[in-house]
Amino acid sequence: MTDLDQRITSTLRERAKGEIDTRRLLRAARARGHRRQLRRRAAAGTALTLVGVLGFVGVTGTDFAGLPGRLPWIATTPTVAPAVPPRADGVPGAAQRPDLVGTDARVLHLSLDTSQARYLRWDINVYAEVESIRFSVAGELPVVVDVSRSAEQLNNMGIDGPGSQWIRVPLAFDGGVQPVGATGGLAKGWQPFPGVYARATMLVGDRAALDRAVDALRWNEARRCEAPLRLTTLPKDATVVGCKADVSAVPNGVTAELTIGRGESSVMYVRLMYGAQIAGSRSDGNRTVDGRPAHLDDKRGQLELLDIPKAHLVAQFGWPWPGVDPPKGYVSFTEADAETLLAGARLPEELGRPDTWK
Repeated sequence: MTDLDQRITSTLRERAKGEIDTRRLLRAARARGHRRQLRRRAAAGTALTLVGVLGFVGVTGTDFAGLPGRLPWIATTPTVAPAVPPRADGVPGAAQRPDLVGTDARVLHLSLDTSQARYLRWDINVYAEVESIRFSVAGELPVVVDVSRSAEQLNNMGIDGPGSQWIRVPLAFDGGVQPVGATGGLAKGWQPFPGVYARATMLVGDRAALDRAVDALRWNEARRCEAPLRLTTLPKDATVVGCKADVSAVPNGVTAELTIGRGESSVMYVRLMYGAQIAGSRSDGNRTVDGRPAHLDDKRGQLELLDIPKAHLVAQFGWPWPGVDPPKGYVSFTEADAETLLAGARLPEELGRPDTWK
């Protein structure tokens, strides 16, 4: 059980005999776990590649279970232009409309000066009301910037430390810089303008590197949360409440996730993992989706399309934390909902080329 699972378990046990604000629970869980999820899903690519597994490996919560390591292609030199989320024409940036930050899963209300910095990941979580980007400046170690209209929300998120550590970093958001953990990391909290709080963190680095990263931020333009995955159909009364894409390994690998919400509690995750070194695709399954082979893992509550070369596309519709009872009032999505999503999923022909994602 991960530290995230333990915190969820503790919360559920404390409130076992009473009502639970399920949306608050999900919002906090997603906010605390969103970085670890993408990192572990990317890490799973190593095992998939090295052992030549063609099928989708079981998921525990939102992580690929039991697969340590890193994507072997992360260190390679890209052969295509770095991925950049496209402009959201007509949408104001955070500087003009701070009240819009974290309200739309389709739009990032900040951007980077790409002459200085390279995007590695972007992430919007409407339940947590947080927008995040991970990037590097001039080949330096990555920096993560989280932005919200709530200082409390950012302080409650914590950050991933070395190994499996989860580090809580309470900040005053007064522009000061403080150490993070024992690895030489740094964190800065500030208000770029009234109504918006920003946090920049790096696990290793110095003050000058952190300052260069902050200087590369741009607040006067919005960007679309572009990913190599589009959903043309949604279940009844459902909306997209989260969007993320890890493009650090482009063109040889990419991971993406769209979070679907309904009502105050129900969530479903649609995840894509592409790796150029994943061989072939599967065609054997126990279900079909719009005439295509698929596999249902009823125990884990997830449905996968099997005919996508070098990629895995999965809809997880069940409660995402096995071993922990759902809170009172939680209503899961269904297999039929997952079929609706996957039947309407659209992927570009070249998953490793961001210019084809539009």
